[in-house]
Amino acid sequence: MKIITSGEFFTEKKNTTSTQINEKQLDNIVLDIITQVRKDKDTALFRYTEHFDNVKLDSLLVSESEFKEAREKVDTSFIEAIQEAKQNIRTFHEAQKEQSWFMEKENGIVLGQKVTPLEKVGVYIPGGKAAYPSSILMDVIPAQIAGVEKIVITTPPQQNGKISPYVLVAAEEVGVTSIYKVGGAQAIAALAYGTESIEKVDKIVGPGNAFVARAKKWVYGDVAIDMIAGPSEICVVADESAPVNYVAADLLSQAEHDESANAICVTTNKELAEEIKVEIEKQLATLERKAIAEKSIEQNGRIIVANNEDDAFKVVNEIAPEHLQLMIQNPTEKVNKVKHAGAIFLGNYSPEPLGDYFAGPNHTLPTSGTARFASPLGVYDFVKKSSIIHYSQEALLEATNKITKIANVEGFTAHANSITIRKDYPNA
Repeated sequence: MKIITSGEFFTEKKNTTSTQINEKQLDNIVLDIITQVRKDKDTALFRYTEHFDNVKLDSLLVSESEFKEAREKVDTSFIEAIQEAKQNIRTFHEAQKEQSWFMEKENGIVLGQKVTPLEKVGVYIPGGKAAYPSSILMDVIPAQIAGVEKIVITTPPQQNGKISPYVLVAAEEVGVTSIYKVGGAQAIAALAYGTESIEKVDKIVGPGNAFVARAKKWVYGDVAIDMIAGPSEICVVADESAPVNYVAADLLSQAEHDESANAICVTTNKELAEEIKVEIEKQLATLERKAIAEKSIEQNGRIIVANNEDDAFKVVNEIAPEHLQLMIQNPTEKVNKVKHAGAIFLGNYSPEPLGDYFAGPNHTLPTSGTARFASPLGVYDFVKKSSIIHYSQEALLEATNKITKIANVEGFTAHANSITIRKDYPNA
């Protein structure tokens, strides 16, 4: 893992060029998939599932028998853990629920905002390198609290043509049984435009690979999306009070996601940086996903030595990380120095996986620096708002001259007439 100074970090960031798959090539592939799904619908989904996942399916929809079989394969301790995590997530997100509101002013004016849940939501759950039952909880529960009527899930099948039993049990625990065995850009196209089996939804949420992210970008506008997620990120700010083995373990917890994941530590102590580097190498050797984590650390891992605490937080805010851990003395007193982060974990006993699985706040978070302007997934992502306006005749007549003045300045005389006709013919 490379150790650099904060000055080198800012220079490196300024000169970074993308090493991702060529965007034009990616767009060509994704747009072709979207076009084919819109044209051939289910036939295209079966074809792409066979091509990309090497699975020939008879049906896209997970059957009742598959749910039953999944529950028989899952141990009770997992179910108990999911149930407690579900309650924590529900309790946290209940506090985010918004209500419609109205205000009454003089002369019979009533203004307000009507909050209405979305009707149909599609949840994408990644497959491939791992199963993500936790993402079921994080993406479905806020939608349910918001009042979404119909929630469907798409996720790629395993080599045996089935979905991970842990994913199916998690879905069943939150009451979603409409699950389709389709992944990738083709799943996003199906949710966005509909097929014979999969109904078009109003919004698509959930993370995925580069093809999924690109597909979400292209269908946006025809359907809403939560965000365009990039590789997973963690930034740990550590001082001498942080146990070195904790810091290393937390950095590796994100590095094992995939080779593109970013694990960064910021410290003001050069000796601590060296110790963390040694510990990472030591722990890497013990990991089941060593090859993935090792490549992630080699390509994207950084230990940044800042000049002082203010410089350290300047680095943090430049990164705008998905996950930020403050493993420093008195972290609650320093949290106001953070301007940009998806989720903030305070102290040595609040590791990032606590947020991934159990604590309650959502783990679907802004990545790739988008925490500068974006927020974690929440109940607010599954509602829309309508303005309410009611004026009495008296109130409208009182405002007539001011409204028509603005309309005429903009050159919209029909707008002005819509107002003045009510003044000229008050009892029509």
